[in-house]
Amino acid sequence: MFIKLYEQNPDPRQIQKIVQLLEEGGVIIYPTDTVYGMGCNIFKARAVERIARIKGIRPEKARFSFICSDLSHLSDFARQVDNSTFKLMKSCLPGPFTFILNASGQVPRTIKQHRKTVGIRIPDNQIILEIVRQLGHPILTTSLKEDDRILEYPTDPELIYGEYGYLVDAVIDGGYGGMIPSTVVDCTGEEPVVVREGLGVLDYSNE
Repeated sequence: MFIKLYEQNPDPRQIQKIVQLLEEGGVIIYPTDTVYGMGCNIFKARAVERIARIKGIRPEKARFSFICSDLSHLSDFARQVDNSTFKLMKSCLPGPFTFILNASGQVPRTIKQHRKTVGIRIPDNQIILEIVRQLGHPILTTSLKEDDRILEYPTDPELIYGEYGYLVDAVIDGGYGGMIPSTVVDCTGEEPVVVREGLGVLDYSNE
């Protein structure tokens, strides 16, 4: 399924169709404020395993993150988020950042496995944010390519559909994607540490 949506005014009927797919355990490809991502319902174990197979990795080895619609889900899936970390996240999100936090017990076992952390992402893109809002909880997210080399990221939705359309249930065309991934910030230690330089520029003065 190939679905065209406009970020400024995503069609509610198409959004509901996508949400239904996720509720039924479907896998989708969607735009963000950086590169296109692949995701599914975090509570559908088979969908999580399916994404791992598509990417050719074992689920317990995967570096999956969550896309949230806002910070209200933070306490559900992350623990020990201190005030300075919360302030930093609030100043950067929505935006091109992934924050690594200590995972709570509510992170589904299929995703958590041997990892004790979870990545939290709130992209500045109304298409995926509206999907998450309507679903009512975060979705799992991962880049299309496991390799972080910039040239590996597909940007044309039609080409993405050509490559992945037979593997997933829907590709959402939200326009051309970017080639630079999100900046990853590890907040599990005493101080936040940038572990991958990406599109986002961290302003430590906002801590």
